[in-house]
Amino acid sequence: MNPAAEAPANLAFGRFQVLPHRRELLADGRPIKLGGRAFDVLMALIEARGAVIGKDTLMARVWPDRVVEENNLQAHIVALRKALGAERALIRTVSGRGYQFTGEIRFLSASPDDRGDAGAAVPGAVLPPTNLPQQVSELIGREEDLREILSLAAGHRLITLTGAGGIGKTRLALAVAHWLLPEFADGVWLAEFSALSDPSLVPATVAAAVRLELPAGEVSAQRVAQALADRRLLLVLDTCEHVINAAAEMAEATLRVGSAVRIIATSRESLRGEGEQIYVIPPLAVPAENAEDQGDLLEYGSARLFLERAQAAEPRFAPDQRITAMIAAVCRRLDGIPLAIELAAARAATLGIEALASRLDDRFQLLTGGRRTALPRHQTLRATLDWSYGLLSESERILLRRLAIFAGLVSLDAATAVAASPELAVTDVIEAFASLVAKSLVVAEVEGAVARYRLLDTTRAYAIEKLDESGERDRLARCHAEYYRDVFERAETESETRPRTEWLADYERLIDNLRAALDWAFSLDGAASIGVALTAAAVPLWMHLSLLDECAAAPSRRLPF
Repeated sequence: MNPAAEAPANLAFGRFQVLPHRRELLADGRPIKLGGRAFDVLMALIEARGAVIGKDTLMARVWPDRVVEENNLQAHIVALRKALGAERALIRTVSGRGYQFTGEIRFLSASPDDRGDAGAAVPGAVLPPTNLPQQVSELIGREEDLREILSLAAGHRLITLTGAGGIGKTRLALAVAHWLLPEFADGVWLAEFSALSDPSLVPATVAAAVRLELPAGEVSAQRVAQALADRRLLLVLDTCEHVINAAAEMAEATLRVGSAVRIIATSRESLRGEGEQIYVIPPLAVPAENAEDQGDLLEYGSARLFLERAQAAEPRFAPDQRITAMIAAVCRRLDGIPLAIELAAARAATLGIEALASRLDDRFQLLTGGRRTALPRHQTLRATLDWSYGLLSESERILLRRLAIFAGLVSLDAATAVAASPELAVTDVIEAFASLVAKSLVVAEVEGAVARYRLLDTTRAYAIEKLDESGERDRLARCHAEYYRDVFERAETESETRPRTEWLADYERLIDNLRAALDWAFSLDGAASIGVALTAAAVPLWMHLSLLDECAAAPSRRLPF
């Protein structure tokens, strides 16, 4: 007989306990507010013991003898995931099939009379000490990332979460840390470096976080490491990029002397430490162009985050099909960056989604007003990028702003040809390029043996501002147009000798840069002669892509007459 189906046994998974006879869900021994239908959904999923339950079957179980809309079930799934917080990934959506509970169930009691106190800790589940902040809001759209990082944590002692500013490194690190808390008898401890301006204070910050009482004298990485040598604990080193060398030294010293210590670091670049496993946090999934309704929208983490934050600011916010399409477009234009989406959702609640969508070209003026208690660099989109830009070397700053002249994907050869100059030699370009990729300001897309690169739209918008401030934009635009004129003149010759598929694979990805070059060439400040030559050289590409109308219109639509 299925013990769960009888409903008297207390169940546990992770830090949660289910009391079926009282229809209660506890987290860390404290009751969680959960509606009756949502509780029924949870029990049905648990009783399936890891099997996928179809939506119709689940609705028949929760609403017997009643006909209900599927969005009712979706609403209770959302409520249940919200109740589970960082562990929302336990309820998995299996596209086209239904839902699945992926947690490992433990049976704590066989007696319905073993009720205990609803506010008491789960038997045998008293949590180790920690200074982790309580999670106030749900972690949205990171189920797969959470699973992958937990898998890495099972086999590696040093994991660094990297990614662009505002991508959610700290939130994800804290979610992982909460999940792992029961595994570390001596606790899970958060050391925050964001406020540090002196790297020498890193060891003292770690010591204070772990509540070490060290003898008087200098607090060094080695002394702190020795004090932690015999402890089974997890350290979260948060925001390491501006104290990167000191953070790396602290991490390596700790791991060398203590075999039971684990470290999760967050940084815009890796620590480059021994044994380090790097997890690059991707943007949230963005809605497809053809997302038609709210059900489609909820399949994407960026849209779920937008809706959650917009409805928190304005409970009456209810998207129809038209608004859904605009939300999808906003999420795509903001590259799925959680901070940008949260700021945009708050603005949408006051300005309206249409006004927001039409003003995203001015995103740095528009996307402000983050949480009052957030770090200054997380209160506006511009401040987030200012923080990253301020940490760059001069050659990295020059290259970043010059890369803004490219549209879409760019090769290292193209970047070198256009961005190199007397003050930025080719070797400097290559070194700075690699560093910008490592610091999450340039996105690498590797296909087989070939790597190409791009700036996220928000990063490019910021870099274009810096390029304008430098006074280099016109010179760079000319270099860019001349480079692609030469590329397409070579492509025109190759089109007669190379296999079409192979030729097209190399050149069709250049269409965005072709258009950008033509925009400049036929502008008032451009060079029409370059534009004419480029248009003529690109005729084979226009033809292969069936864009002859665009080819014919290229000069006329841009010439100032």
